[in-house]
Amino acid sequence: MSRFTGPRLKIMRALGVDLPGLSRKTIASRPTPPGQHGTKLVRRRKSDFGLKLQEKQKLRFNYGLSERQLRHLMLNARKSTEPTGETLLQLLERRLDNVVFRAGFAPTLIAARQLVSHRHVRLNGKSVNIPSIRLNVGDEITIKPESMSLPLVLGTLQDLPLSRPEWLLWDEKDKTGKVTHLPTAEDVPFPIDVQQVVEYYANRM
Repeated sequence: MSRFTGPRLKIMRALGVDLPGLSRKTIASRPTPPGQHGTKLVRRRKSDFGLKLQEKQKLRFNYGLSERQLRHLMLNARKSTEPTGETLLQLLERRLDNVVFRAGFAPTLIAARQLVSHRHVRLNGKSVNIPSIRLNVGDEITIKPESMSLPLVLGTLQDLPLSRPEWLLWDEKDKTGKVTHLPTAEDVPFPIDVQQVVEYYANRM
C-alpha cells in the first residue's frame, strides 16, 4: 500500500484524532465521520480488530509511511531489548523528516519530507536527501543558508505547528536543532495506544 495522497482532514475525522504530521487543520470544527451523512451516523463500538487497525493507521498516516515501511520498523523494534511499542515510537520520532518537522522548519511532516528530498536540509553539516535517516544523540540539523528564505520555511518558523520537543535543543541564532537524548513514547504529539499496534502485527509478521 502506497502513501496516502487524498483528503487529509477526512482521514483524521475517520480516525477521530488530529494528526499534526498529516495536516495543520483540526477536526474540532467537524468531528463527525466523513460524508454528507456523517452527522446522522451513530458510531458503533469498534471490534477488537477495528481498534488495533485504527491505532496502526494513526502511525501510518501521521508519519506518512507505506505499510511496508511500517512493517520494517516493527521488525527492527522487535529486535530491541526494550519494549517493542516504545521502541517503535522512538524509531518513528528519530526519522530525519520527523525531526525536521519537529524542529519547526516545515508545517507538516509531508512538507518536511519534501524539504529533505530536495536537498534543502543539512545533517551534521552535510547535504542529505533521505527522509528515513535515523538520527542519534548529538546529531544536528539545519536548513541550507540559501534555502532559509523559502516562504515555507520562514512562515513555519514564525508560526510553529507544534512546540519543539524537549529532546531537541534549538539554537535560535543559528537556526539549528540538536538531538540531546532519544525521544520517548510520551513525545509523540497525538494520543496513541501503541500496544494495540504491537498486537495488530503479532500474527501478521
